[in-house]
Amino acid sequence: MTDEPPLAPPRTSGIAALRSRPVLWAVLPGVLLVVAGLWVFLAVLDGVQEKDDLWDLDEPVLDWLVDHRSAGWTSVLAAITFVTGPTVLPIIVLVACVVWGLVRHEWWRPALLAGAMVASTLISLAIKGLVARERPPEETMFVPGAETTGSFPSGHTIGTATFLLVAGYLVCSRTPTVPRLVAWSVLTVVGTAVVALSRLYLGYHFLTDVVAAIALAITVLGGVLVVDRLHTLHRQPEALPVPS
Repeated sequence: MTDEPPLAPPRTSGIAALRSRPVLWAVLPGVLLVVAGLWVFLAVLDGVQEKDDLWDLDEPVLDWLVDHRSAGWTSVLAAITFVTGPTVLPIIVLVACVVWGLVRHEWWRPALLAGAMVASTLISLAIKGLVARERPPEETMFVPGAETTGSFPSGHTIGTATFLLVAGYLVCSRTPTVPRLVAWSVLTVVGTAVVALSRLYLGYHFLTDVVAAIALAITVLGGVLVVDRLHTLHRQPEALPVPS
């Protein structure tokens, strides 16, 4: 009876590792954004609940802005807060997604943008209900009693930040150029800041409300990155190179 050479051990684990490596690198940026966004949000929430840290600036910032109101700035910021509210902004997003799909003959990116906006709205409403933070005093509000939902987080701010962040990623990630990245980054920062300022200036929110909203928008952006990059990797494996 002759000795037979032993069978080579299966190499499925090595193959699986090679296959998982592109996936890990593809989702890593999104995962990091999710972790960072949640970390900031939870830190702000802890400050609100414990009444310390950033919460200490809530009333001083609100009082300073209310004391420095002017007719001109009030009209401008009231118009901005109306456009970015729950009535007008969804219409803008819907029109933008439909036009994008028809002009570019694609629906993946418009659908991602619409899904991100729906997710941010649901997240905001759920957290408002769970935290149940009271709004600033009515005497500080531009229109007393105009807001009926909870104060934490700011719905206007998370909606605007999500729209600008996700739209910017979906546009710039396909054809990245330095001018485009810089322009969209500036637009995102300025646009989000102006909307957040309008909510503070008009007396509808505290500073911690808008900071928490921006953190949640970054979390939503991270989720979009994970979904989009997995989709891209599945359709075009060479589109997301793996570092050696």
